Formats: sequence, structure tokens, C-alpha cells
Amino acid sequence: MKIVFCGTPRFAVPTLEALIAAGHEIPLVVSQPDRPVGRKQQLTAPPVKQTALAAGIPVTQPEKIRNNAEFRAQLEATQPDAIVVVAYGRIIPQWMLAMPRLGCINLHASLLPKYRGAAPIQWAVAMGETVTGNTTMLIDEGLDTGPILLQQECAIGPETTAADLFEKLAVDGAPLVVESLAGLEAGSITPRPQENAQAVLAPLLTREDGRIDFAAYTAAELKNRWRGFQPWPGAFTALDGKKLIVHDMDVALGVEIGASGRCEPGSIVVEDDECLFVACAGHTWLGLIEVQLEGKKRMEAGEFLRGHQLASGMRLG
Repeated sequence: MKIVFCGTPRFAVPTLEALIAAGHEIPLVVSQPDRPVGRKQQLTAPPVKQTALAAGIPVTQPEKIRNNAEFRAQLEATQPDAIVVVAYGRIIPQWMLAMPRLGCINLHASLLPKYRGAAPIQWAVAMGETVTGNTTMLIDEGLDTGPILLQQECAIGPETTAADLFEKLAVDGAPLVVESLAGLEAGSITPRPQENAQAVLAPLLTREDGRIDFAAYTAAELKNRWRGFQPWPGAFTALDGKKLIVHDMDVALGVEIGASGRCEPGSIVVEDDECLFVACAGHTWLGLIEVQLEGKKRMEAGEFLRGHQLASGMRLG
């Protein structure tokens, strides 16, 4: 088939590579513009562009697509059988949806209708799910609301982070897209509508999502959010007005809270000058394993406690 591929980050690369390996004709790849990256803000091509150029495939990088007459003419000239969209980062306009005879096919990293939106992997982990997966679907004008083609499941382990899942779902999803295209062409796949009543949203993450709210969440819930928000926005709180990043944490059991019995959320307990615990909602406790105070290096709890005068009963947040 003749396929136009739309994608930008590393997550989309395995699918592009799989389409090339499957022998499909790809006359054009669409990706977002080069962006400044890193401390030096060096202009860098997105991973999908780099992969396409290495394979000798032309790339276009429009800043906007909805009312872009030049881009529309370029796309129409390719006369694609299908448009495959994987983590492109732009809303696909109606004129583009109606162009290919097989439609616009999207790989979405969740078991739709759960976790529709920009951050399905992160929110599935943050909400404590034990299973997620990939879905291929035909794109419509809604937010990840199109009819489902194929799905595959993927287990989420108790220590799995969103960063761990990204690569696995990217690799696992690539052959699912190839299979979905073949099924559509052969007529062996019947798109099925989503059950909208079961929909869960997965909005774009913000920096504030990483702020630890000890009063709102139990220790287990905070551990899930920390796993889900790796590598960004992570997890952070405040100590004496300074930002304290928590690089590693775990649910703590059997914490000795001392004679005072204080356990308001955010209160800390120091044990043996090596262990740092924080009270959370539901009378639960979180152990801070590795932390980093604003302007300082990251260090394990014991090293941190030796350099800072912390006492049980102090508060974080």
C-alpha cells in the first residue's frame, strides 16, 4: 500500500521502521518542526525525521496543518491508501481524515476507551493499573474516540515506571499497525465502536502533577504517581521553603511514630539516622529512599540526613 506516515518522537519510530520493513510504499513522512533541545538549546530534528531521512524518505514539517493549503496540496499529490498517525502531536483535520480510501489509522498506547488523551502511558501507571496495552483505531474528529481495529494487552508490574513502558509499547505496537493495515485491506477487520460510557481521560501532564500532596493520597497512591510521572514531572515537595525532589520512594510498613504520636500528613519520622519516612493520607507512610534538595546533588536518605538537621515531627510540603 501507499502510506503517508505522521509521527514525531521516539515512540513512533518502531512503527515507521515496521512499515518500511513490510514493503509498503511511503512517499512522505510528516513530522513536527525541529526544536531546541538540551541546555544549549541546539536545534534538533525529531527522531521520526531522522529515521525517515536515513531511509531516503522525503519529510515535511509544517508548523500548522488545519488551514495549510500548501501542505494539503502536497498530501493530495501522494494519493495515499492510508495515513498512519503515531504520536504526531497535532489534531488531524477533517479534510485529511477523508483523503485516504482506508482512512487514518492511529496507534494509541492504552486499551481504549480507557486513557484517551495525550498521556495514556503515564496516567495508566499513575492510577495503579496492572494492565494496559495498545489500540489501533480509525481516527475521527473526537479525542481518541474512533472505532477500534485491534488491541493487545501489556502487564504493568508493581515497580514498572512510565519510562519502562514507553519502549515496550512502542515496539509491541509496531506489528499491530502492520496487521491492522493488512486486515483493513483484506476486509478481515471490522472496526467496532468504543463504549464511551467507560471512557477515562489522560490529559497532558503539567509540572504541578509532580507536586506530592501527602494529605490527598495514600503512600501506595503516591508511589503509583511517582512511577507514572517518570521521567517528567517526577515527584517533589518542599523542605523549609526549598524544593525537595524525590528520586526514589517506597511504601513503608511498621513505622515507629514516637511518643508524640503525631502523624499528620507531611510529618516526618527519622529512624536510626538512616531512614526518612513521611505520613500520608489514610494513616499510611512513605519511605523516601533518594532525594535531592534544591541546588544540591541527589543522595540516599542516610547521606541526606547526615548533612541536614531533621527531626521527627517536622513537616514537608
